[in-house]
Amino acid sequence: MIKKTIVALSLLASLPGGAAPVRDQHWSLIANQLFPALTDLGNAHAAVGILSERRARMDACKEAPACVLNAGLWSNKEIDDLAAAAAKAPANAWRKAALADDGVKAQVSRELRGLNSIIQVYGLGAAPRYPLIDGPVDAAGSQRFHATVTDAVWLARAGADDPALALDASLPLAVALLDANDRDDAVAFEPLDMTHNGAALGRAGIIDWKLFPYTAIIIPGIGPEVPGMALSARGKLNVRMAAKRFAEGAAPFIIFSGASVHPKGTRFVEAVEMRRALIERYGVPAESIIIEPYARHTTTNLRNVTRRLAALGAPLERDTLIITNTSQSSYIESAEFAARNLKELGYAPGAVGKRLSPTELTFRPSAKSLRIDPADPLDP
Repeated sequence: MIKKTIVALSLLASLPGGAAPVRDQHWSLIANQLFPALTDLGNAHAAVGILSERRARMDACKEAPACVLNAGLWSNKEIDDLAAAAAKAPANAWRKAALADDGVKAQVSRELRGLNSIIQVYGLGAAPRYPLIDGPVDAAGSQRFHATVTDAVWLARAGADDPALALDASLPLAVALLDANDRDDAVAFEPLDMTHNGAALGRAGIIDWKLFPYTAIIIPGIGPEVPGMALSARGKLNVRMAAKRFAEGAAPFIIFSGASVHPKGTRFVEAVEMRRALIERYGVPAESIIIEPYARHTTTNLRNVTRRLAALGAPLERDTLIITNTSQSSYIESAEFAARNLKELGYAPGAVGKRLSPTELTFRPSAKSLRIDPADPLDP
């Protein structure tokens, strides 16, 4: 990390007068994934008056880490002011990724509150939502933690003129904090649909969805919790059940959802390992399989699967079929899970429907799941 910072500062110092700013493609990818509306707003050069006071406040810190971090936080008034200004921007300022179902104002507010959360957790040492699997590489308050934060502040300064994060200095600060901790989980498989899911997306264009009872078979991941183990016994069970229902013609696609989560630090990605097992053990063709390798919890399993269904062009008003072990299946239809969705996502990612067997539930996805929320920067 120290080497990375020195290189970035050296590049900044060596720029000749009038040279064009350097665009970091990796930062651009992260910014687009976590902050689509803020990225669009920066490209539109909007709301300059609202941001001038913030710029002066952060510049006055002279790179003192604690000052920069606290100055980078957005107050409730600043969030409301920028969101209101964004709502007045012309329609051509926004790409599809920035247009949430609840409007630009709500999306901008969501992204700014998520940006605050990144600064608080990775810069100021606040506890992440799930301390066992999330958060910075070093313990909050430790000497190494403070050293990494200092490096991140300098890295942000070196990238202050990056065109991908042009709106406000808090954007390169948040991205630099993640970068300094190597927490680029949110973009680890990008461009996901063009590469890993390309064959399935190509096939989706010729699918007659009406010929199938369900648009997709959804398989949530079950981490092994054992270091060095690629796929848990329950994960293998889920794969076998998926293969059986696919062979019966239940749906044209199988969607595997799950990231590299359990145990913390594992190199195995649940969705990838289940896909491999389905192909190698059951001979299901790759063009019938979608991976969703970002979900870190059952809540985001269902949310993120909806995003992949939308990318496929599948009709969201049709049911899908969730297949998983009896324990997780029961949890998905429980009041506890419904309450957790409202607490952590702010909405239900869809409607859980009929129970067909101890391991099968129908699920109708909701377009609310397309909202991006960087409050969890590893899986926004």
